[in-house]
Amino acid sequence: MSRTTPPRPVDVTAHFPELAPMARAAVRLHPRAGEPTASDSSIGGPLLWPAHELWPSCPEHAGPSQFGVSPEDLRLRRRIIAEMWRRPDEDGADGLSQEERATLDRVSHSSRIPQNGPLPMVPVAQLYAADVPGLPRPHGTDLLQVLWCPFDHEDYLPRTELRWRTAADVTDRLDVAPQPSVIGNDDYLPEACILHPETVTEYPAPHELTKELRERIRAWEDQHDLNYQYDLAVAPGCKAGGHAPWSFSDPFPMACAECGSDVRPLLTLNGNEWNGGNGSWRPVEDSGYTGIHSLGPAAATRLSIGRSGSLQVYVCADTHSHPHTQNNQ
Repeated sequence: MSRTTPPRPVDVTAHFPELAPMARAAVRLHPRAGEPTASDSSIGGPLLWPAHELWPSCPEHAGPSQFGVSPEDLRLRRRIIAEMWRRPDEDGADGLSQEERATLDRVSHSSRIPQNGPLPMVPVAQLYAADVPGLPRPHGTDLLQVLWCPFDHEDYLPRTELRWRTAADVTDRLDVAPQPSVIGNDDYLPEACILHPETVTEYPAPHELTKELRERIRAWEDQHDLNYQYDLAVAPGCKAGGHAPWSFSDPFPMACAECGSDVRPLLTLNGNEWNGGNGSWRPVEDSGYTGIHSLGPAAATRLSIGRSGSLQVYVCADTHSHPHTQNNQ
């Protein structure tokens, strides 16, 4: 099923025409639980990977062991808790059977788990250019793959790796990808989700506007019961392109570490597609959902970055051969 973002409550450029030249297209990915294949764009799904190509690993979290939980135990814990919340209240004080409670006690605590050698990275996202209009990519490629280490690194973010490739060149596919024995941060193991890409228009967060324009928008907000950033400017959730969702920190200069050129947003990964102040972005098709937010369609990936923030990946505006950079908001 496709996902449709409701029209914005107002046309903000009709009130502030100077915003019009700042408009950018963003592709909301709308991840929803499913069973994607390597031929699909996905979050947490299998990657179209050549059998002869070495799978990326994180040397900083190599064996012989690491402290965390196993991927199997983490998914088991999530499944038990989700099933508990779907049951009627009369199933018990906490809705758990004795067997389930014993299982949760076993799998809910980190322990030292053997890890034989470097830690394989986790598949996070796969985007086919045909599904994501305007995806900035190296000439001749049509597929972006994102992997990361399931442990915190600098700035409490996972270490990410990007791979660009041409799908038609992958004729000998890897059948089973390596899997880490241990997950260091529970929020870095995505659940498999199919994507429903949709192009929307965004405007800069207020932090990037001039002080004069920002103050005029703030006065206008007070009169119209709207929030520019969360209702009109930057779409929440997972997306390609668009504007940066500056929130708890002010914008700071970002440049390519190799050449000093400007960088542009490539991908934003956020565990929540809507909540609280950005509920106006909830897709029409999900308007009837009344269940628990953290277990519903808005949080299908089960990802969480930092303090319920988002991970933004940026690429050099001049060349794709330079290393990407990332930020947390």
